[in-house]
Amino acid sequence: MNRQPVRVAVDAMGGDYAPQEIVKGAIQAARGDGIEIILVGSEDAIHKEMAMYNVSQLPIHVVNASEVIRDGESPVAALHHKPDASVPVAMHLVKEDKADAVVSMGHTGMVMISAIEILGRLPGIKRPSIGAILHGLAPNTVVLDLGANVDCKPRDLLSFATIGCVIARRMLHITNPTVALLSNGAEEGKGNKLTKEAYQLFKHSDLNFIGNVEGHDIPRGRANVIVCDGFTGNILLKFSEGLGDSIIEHLKFTLDKRLPNEELDAISDDLFALTHIADVGGGALLHGVDGVVWIGHGRSKAPQLAEAIRQAKLAVETNLVQELKAALAKVRNEC
Repeated sequence: MNRQPVRVAVDAMGGDYAPQEIVKGAIQAARGDGIEIILVGSEDAIHKEMAMYNVSQLPIHVVNASEVIRDGESPVAALHHKPDASVPVAMHLVKEDKADAVVSMGHTGMVMISAIEILGRLPGIKRPSIGAILHGLAPNTVVLDLGANVDCKPRDLLSFATIGCVIARRMLHITNPTVALLSNGAEEGKGNKLTKEAYQLFKHSDLNFIGNVEGHDIPRGRANVIVCDGFTGNILLKFSEGLGDSIIEHLKFTLDKRLPNEELDAISDDLFALTHIADVGGGALLHGVDGVVWIGHGRSKAPQLAEAIRQAKLAVETNLVQELKAALAKVRNEC
């Protein structure tokens, strides 16, 4: 039996390079197998960009969104005053079963609020989290939360761990993923109040909990699922990107004239891929809402958008949301 294509609603107006790079990336993704693209945004602007390509045989459709959310607008206010903007329109397509996933490179807050209000949270989730696979040095490691939840309680971290385990099983094919808390020491008594209290929850759960890990353990792949609050996780993410950029600049300065430009560029590209988690992976999934929602960097261009669409497709095909529901229900029953 032939599987139906995965329908991905793409926010064509989100991101620094919209709609040009968004349309270009969507076309690249549409050339792959099993994907149907729904571009959401200003019809005129989208069709103008599509006219530059031969898309007559590609599974791409356009859904008009008549309103535009400007920089600096409150996500909550914008959602209520501009319901026909591209992000809420895309979310409604999933809610109404006209699409299977949403991909946006737009404002993270707007995407999150729209997902919560329109798709709803999964039972047991107070606030969605953002997690990403470390594609570079530790490709079998998932870290979350990476910025959605600045202030957390111990039970929130337990939910993040549960989500991370589902990602590791379904998307990384790890049968029994190891779980660790990010702390300032490996010993059980290390960490702040949140980490110490979460440690006890993890210790008495059914998780394959191996204890605390430190920052230097992350690129070594010490655990398959590493959990922290969003404040720490976002600093970690931005530090990794900044460190990568600084090393690349340092190498270009020190190795200039010593290596051919082609070799230096290849080394720089490899370092970028190792340190820029969100760029290489096309962004990250928003976990804890009742639907597949992928959020990318605002600076994303066509290759990152195409990768984001492919990752969203994988999340749909692996029934990620359905397994999350089952795993979270199990945690609630145990608590």
